[in-house]
Amino acid sequence: MPIFIFALLQATTTVPEDSPPSGDLLSLNGGLMFWTLIVFLILFAILGKLVFPKITAAVEAREKALEDAIEGAKRDREEAAKALAEQLQQIEAARLEAQKIIVEGRQTGDKLRAQMIEETHQQQQQMLERARREIEQEKERAIAELRREAIELAIAGASKVIEQNLDDQANRKIVESFLSSIPVAETKRG
Repeated sequence: MPIFIFALLQATTTVPEDSPPSGDLLSLNGGLMFWTLIVFLILFAILGKLVFPKITAAVEAREKALEDAIEGAKRDREEAAKALAEQLQQIEAARLEAQKIIVEGRQTGDKLRAQMIEETHQQQQQMLERARREIEQEKERAIAELRREAIELAIAGASKVIEQNLDDQANRKIVESFLSSIPVAETKRG
């Protein structure tokens, strides 16, 4: 600043008042410089009081808005990361639960299948045992029926033999004729 004042003083002293103004832009004119400086200072003071605070406030507000936006973006990114982590955990938990359900379903199916096979096997065994018992009972009934018929035939044949009391050959003929006289339907009972 002292150089500026020195140049200003020198400029005011070197230019005579009665000399015509020169067209050179680089030449110094003390009066013009003084009034330019006064206008500049007044304008600077007015701008400093009225405009600069508003511009500064607008710039600060813009900076604050940008900082808030950056902070909001950081918070949103962190929340998104947390939400993503939670979703991944939930997906993993759901996957594990699904696998557990599948395993339990398979085990239940295997148990049910084994149980059904066992029940079917038991039912088959019971049916076979029942069929064997029924066959044995039918066999015993048939044998008993055959014995009864044989006894009846023997008694009937013996009564015929006793009635006629003939020789052996005649006894045979009597039994054979009795047996042939018995109807076929009667021997097939049971």
